[in-house]
Amino acid sequence: MKALSTEKAPAAIGPYSQAIEANGFVYASGQLPINPETGAFPEGGIKEQTRQSLLNAQAILQSAGLDLKNVVKTTVLLADIADFGAMNEVYAEFFSQPYPARSAFAVKALPKGALVEIECIAAR
Repeated sequence: MKALSTEKAPAAIGPYSQAIEANGFVYASGQLPINPETGAFPEGGIKEQTRQSLLNAQAILQSAGLDLKNVVKTTVLLADIADFGAMNEVYAEFFSQPYPARSAFAVKALPKGALVEIECIAAR
């Protein structure tokens, strides 16, 4: 098991790693839409936050020599399920066929008041 870390994504703010590589897979922790350069959420709403969360996940995978094309599974957490359509529009800009498997859930709240959090699993 190997911990992965990059300054191109927000640092872990608790007792967890940005990602763990094990047995040919990279398990990226849920990515909030925090811009690693500013420490803030992007201006706008769910589309901008989805884009930033996916950029953060992409940066973590790139630190392992992988890309979003290697993603086999994602989990999307939404503060409001009504944002699903708008999130999905941006999500589709980052993934192509064969699309990774995905689960999406509405949750009561996300850390720091985020609208979205996205985690992924990638295969070597």
